[in-house]
Amino acid sequence: MADAPVLQLEGIHKAFTGVRALKGAGLRLFPGEVHALMGQNGAGKSTLIKVLTGVHAPDAGTVTLAGETIRPRSPLDAQRLGISTVYQEVNLCPNLSVAENVFAGRYPRKRLRIDWKTMNAQARTLLARLNLDIDVTRLLSSYPVAVQQMVAIARALSVSAKVLVLDEPTSSLDEDEVQRLFAVLRRLREEGMAILFVTHFLDQVYAIADRITVLRNGELVGEWPTPQLPAPALVAAMVGRELAARQAASAPPERAVDGEADFEVRGIGRKGQLHPTDIALRAGEVLGLAGLLGSGRTELARLVFGLDAADAGEWRMQGRAERVTCPSDAVALGMGMLPEDRKTDGIVAELSVRENIALALQAKRGVWRNVSGDEQARLAERFVQALGIKTAGIETPLAQLSGGNQQKVLLARWLATQPRLLILDEPTRGVDVGGKQEIMDEILRLAKDGMAVLFISSEIEEVVRVSHRIAVLRDRRKAGELAAGATEQDVYHLIAEQP
Repeated sequence: MADAPVLQLEGIHKAFTGVRALKGAGLRLFPGEVHALMGQNGAGKSTLIKVLTGVHAPDAGTVTLAGETIRPRSPLDAQRLGISTVYQEVNLCPNLSVAENVFAGRYPRKRLRIDWKTMNAQARTLLARLNLDIDVTRLLSSYPVAVQQMVAIARALSVSAKVLVLDEPTSSLDEDEVQRLFAVLRRLREEGMAILFVTHFLDQVYAIADRITVLRNGELVGEWPTPQLPAPALVAAMVGRELAARQAASAPPERAVDGEADFEVRGIGRKGQLHPTDIALRAGEVLGLAGLLGSGRTELARLVFGLDAADAGEWRMQGRAERVTCPSDAVALGMGMLPEDRKTDGIVAELSVRENIALALQAKRGVWRNVSGDEQARLAERFVQALGIKTAGIETPLAQLSGGNQQKVLLARWLATQPRLLILDEPTRGVDVGGKQEIMDEILRLAKDGMAVLFISSEIEEVVRVSHRIAVLRDRRKAGELAAGATEQDVYHLIAEQP
């Protein structure tokens, strides 16, 4: 590792409408290293990255790149200076091809026209560095989120950069794809690139990072070589307190919920997405859905809620046959759903926290039963306090909240409708250690109060921790079920079992 940092941020301050986001935050990044930036949601990680990449101007402090003070005015300006960034949410154009997304704004040209042949060839070469072999002429929207994330990384690698910033790049990748990405990062590290890696997966930090910087409440806690900061110390640095008591409070359910099923779907499926599948839930029960990426977890959730049309299937609520052809049917039956991709399917960024929380309740009541401003305010204040949402106030635009707090607002939106069945698709994705604990505590509390919860997570440990039963999916079909008390090893065994 070089003696002098290629990038240094010192004394960075930033506030939004009276809310302090950063107070004297800093970071050093050296050539030829992978550096993990850690902290809870709201710790200031995203704000610090946006200062670095020109999205926000700092109120105070300096940014130095290769020994020269810089003040990027935009992400494009930062990119020209040699700072390339992949943000947590895939920020590409789904209506363009893969190759067009990789080279957007920088299309190779021949005689003043776009050189499509060269562009497609270069895109294939870049994706091959990520061990990804796909048709680069197809629309980006035709590929799953995991592939879109890899395309975003390929776009970042297509620019000659001194610094590569990866903000939650693995949040939509399965284990094999993560390992392929890490192989690329190690090669880039050997070539001398400085890589800033932001993640909430502690195991990934210890697998790839050379050093760790921790932020808490907008302030710099410290910087350590990775071997000198074991996981318990890292968690303590991030949250400022031990989590043992809270983890004990959210111990896994001790027994299954008794009685007849209150909600069932039978033979639900869709050609090319999911083979006919049965699931059943009881009031007060958490049913976990486990499986690898592409196993059919999200597809099942979308079919149950009516977001996608099923080719076949039967819905039953407390023994009565029901019909679900669209989300409004599902909401009328007492269902709510927190989607996997909050940016595309969840948040309305320009609306306030209050307005976002009230949306589903207003939709459930219809146009003739208005949710008054006073009622919206009471709901918002109650859920902001109950879920620990960090915001300057309920009128703050949702876009100004961190990703984890946006997730909590979406959870509050559905809790406001008092659903009988709540479908949670990756509710802890992009959420810090403390925030994950709070969300899982809330799931268990909701179940204890009688709500049925369908819980989907790519982190098997989370599924095991909160579920009364676990339905395991494999190759877009149900592989089997496990009772309360099942271990992660039990789940992996069922996933790997030959059909």
